[in-house]
Amino acid sequence: PMKTLQAGDKAPQFSLQNQNDETVSLADFAGKKVLVYFYPKAMTPGCTVQAQGLRDVNEELTAKNVVVLGISPDAVKRLPKFIEKENLNFTLLSDEDHAVADAFGVWGPKKFMGKEYDGIHRQTFLVDENGVIEHVFNKFKTKEHHTVVLDYLNS
Repeated sequence: PMKTLQAGDKAPQFSLQNQNDETVSLADFAGKKVLVYFYPKAMTPGCTVQAQGLRDVNEELTAKNVVVLGISPDAVKRLPKFIEKENLNFTLLSDEDHAVADAFGVWGPKKFMGKEYDGIHRQTFLVDENGVIEHVFNKFKTKEHHTVVLDYLNS
C-alpha cells in the first residue's frame, strides 16, 4: 500500500529537470512555500483544467510567497508543449522514473475501466518555508483545485 506523506512530515528533497531541461531542486525555494502538485499526464483533460486554474491564480499565490511546481512522469520534451499550449506561468518537472512520486507516496495502484495499473494519484502538498509539509490536498475536483488551495491559504 502507498504510504502518502502527511502534514508534519519533512518533505523529501528532490532535484528534477524542468521544461527547459534545467535542474530544479526543492532546496532552491528555501524561505518560500512550495505547492508541489502531482498530476498524471500533461495535456490530458483533467490535468489541463487543473493547470489552467493554477495559471489563473498564480499572481495571488506569488503574493502569498507560494511557488508552484507541477510534477508528472512525462518526459522533459513533453513539458514545453503543455506550457506553450496553455500559457502556463509556473514550473513543470519531469519525474519519469516516478522516484519523487514514490518518495511522496503518490505512486500506486489505480483502477480505470476495470483495469488495474500503477500510476500517479492526484495529490498536492503545500511545503512550508522550512521544508515541512504543512497541508495535503487530496480531495478536490480538478477544476476546483486552485480554489481549494487559495481557500486554505486565505483561511
